[in-house]
Parts: sequence; structure tokens; C-alpha cells
Amino acid sequence: MTDASRIRFADRISNLPPYLFAELDKLRDRKRAEGVDVISLGIGDPDLPTPDPVIAALERAARDPANHRYPEYYGLDELREAIAAWYARRFEVTLDPATEIVPLIGSKEGIAHLPLALVDPGDTVLMTDPGYPVYAIGAALAGGRAHSLPLTAARGWLPDLEAIPSDALAQAQLLWLCYPGNPTAAVAPFEFFETAVAFARAHNLVLAQDAAYSEVVFDGYRCRSILEIPEARDVTVEFHSVSKTYNMTGWRVGWMAGNAQVVEALGRVKTNVDSGIFQAVQHAAVAALDVEQEWVDARNARLQDRRDRVVQALRRRGLEPEVPKASLYLWSPTPGGASSVDFASRLIDEAGVIVTPGVGFGAAGEGYFRVSLTTPDDRLDEALARIDALSF
Repeated sequence: MTDASRIRFADRISNLPPYLFAELDKLRDRKRAEGVDVISLGIGDPDLPTPDPVIAALERAARDPANHRYPEYYGLDELREAIAAWYARRFEVTLDPATEIVPLIGSKEGIAHLPLALVDPGDTVLMTDPGYPVYAIGAALAGGRAHSLPLTAARGWLPDLEAIPSDALAQAQLLWLCYPGNPTAAVAPFEFFETAVAFARAHNLVLAQDAAYSEVVFDGYRCRSILEIPEARDVTVEFHSVSKTYNMTGWRVGWMAGNAQVVEALGRVKTNVDSGIFQAVQHAAVAALDVEQEWVDARNARLQDRRDRVVQALRRRGLEPEVPKASLYLWSPTPGGASSVDFASRLIDEAGVIVTPGVGFGAAGEGYFRVSLTTPDDRLDEALARIDALSF
């Protein structure tokens, strides 16, 4: 047997932090092993059912032996065409299915792999802070350096692009945005997207907009695509998936769309590291993209009701959470300026409730915590009652 103490690991792994949500899962399992009735308001993993037509499409496709062979490397033509048709209906954006769309094994996979196509060792990746941890992890795996763009409530959780230091900008290859935001749930005015595209064009950056939550909206809000900007495709790609829109996180189907050169480059990486998405699941994703908007609206109404209950509960305790127009999350200051880890630790220890500490999304997230709306209603109400019973 190999002596594990003599194994030398690559620096890219040795320097890689534990993944935030994997650590939360470990914490949940440890507490449950201790006999604690744990309620997790941590990860944004929809609990509501996937649309029936999607499940029916999967069943049909899974019974076809042809779908159990290696899938097409660049995704089924039908899937890329369905994505293009969805963009045309939803945003009035015309995409070439053959050159401007690449299907992904969930958008997380593509987000992690994009730097391998764009970033050389020593290059800089610009990313919002707080932000989705995979932006920084992808940069690290490619040998790049992540440069954080701090977000604040005073600026509406939008980065100040003109404040980026010249030395960081000189080495930058890639700029990440995420609106509606994770973890802040902030939405970006379309004018900000226009500013960001102009900034990327001026500084020879690839602009990547993570739009995973654009279809989870409240109070009649409607998100726009950054690809609606005519010149955006000179420098921009947009990530999306069926995960949050159709309650399909476990199905692992997403895509990147936009600049054809970047699409080709990410596709080249993927053909060398994976063999594509199970074709039966691709057929199911085609069905999902044709689901009636009324289904999405009804699902959003249920999530909006949960949002309102969480806001009311936190306000009763003197907290002032952001009231989101979109996404699966609430973003709230901790009580009394407590550190985010200390507050989250107290909730799990004293109430058996898991929330995500804001600092897990970057240093600028300190003093905040994130609540997910993806817990069944009865368990959500129980978690809020437990938080209400704490003294702080």
C-alpha cells in the first residue's frame, strides 16, 4: 500500500480551499449524527417538482437504446436549437445554434472550465466579491490570479469598474458578473450591462455573465439578457441552465452562449475532458425549454410567498434583509455586527438551522448571511420559528 504521507500533490490542489457547500453538507451530516434535527437554508437546491412534461420526455428518451451510447460531443442539434429558440422567445436575441451555443454538464462545469480556455498562468481574472466561489476556483485551476471587485450595499451590489487598479487590469483576461446575484440577489440595471460591455471592449476582456437566476423573479420583475446589447457578442458570453428555471439542479444541463470564438474554445476544452451530456437528459432539457411560462410564474409565486415570510421573520428580529426582486436567496446583515461565521455557527448550535455565512463568498461578504428559499414550507416555517426563539 502506498504511504499517503509521501504523495506529493499539485500546488493547484494543495492551495485549493474546501468547497463551501460541500463543507456545509459535512456540517449538516455531523449534526444529524449527533441527533440534531437539522434544517438547511444553505444551498440553493429547489425542492419543488420538475415539470411533468420533462419527466415524461426523459422516460421516453431513456427507453431508446440509441440514447445510451456516447452522446454528441457538442450536444444534440435539437438541444442547441431549443436553446436558440428559447433566447429568441424570451429575449428577442438571435443565436446561431451551431457556433454561438455550447451545452454544458450544468453551468458550474463550464464556469470552472472557461479559464482553461482563456487564462494562462499569471493572468488575472476579475470577479465580484461576494460572488460564486467557482469563479475564483476556476482561475486557480488554470494557474491564474483572482482579483476581487468589492461590492457594497451603497452601490447596489454593483462593481465599480473604473476603480480596478491599472496593474490588475493590464493582466486581466476575463471579467465575471452574476446578475441576478449570488449571493446578494441583486439585479443589475440594463444600463450597467451596457457600461460593462463597453468596458470589456475597451480593455480587451472577455465578459462572462452568469444568468442562472434570471427566470426566478418576483413582484413582476423581468430580467434582461446582456446579449440583447448589439455589440455584446464581440466580447461577451452568458451562462445559463435549466437547473433553477425548471427545478432541475440534479439533471446537470446548462449552456454558454455568445461570442463564437469563446464558444469554440470552451467546446475544444470540453471535447478533451468530457464526453458530453447523457442524451436522454438532453431530450428532457429540450422539453423543459418548451414548458409554458404559466408554470414558471406559478412556481415563482410560491417562492415569492416564502421570500415574504422570511423577510417578515427577520424583520421581527430587528434585521433588515435585502428584499430581492429575483434569485433563490435573501441576503441579510448579521445581528449586532456579528461575524458571519460566528452567527452561522450559533444558528446551527442553538437552533439546528444552517445558513450560509457571507464571508464564504469573499471578504466583502463579511457581516452578512444568505438564506435559501428552497426548503419545503413546513420546514421553512419551523426554521424561522427556531430563529425567532433565539435571543440576539
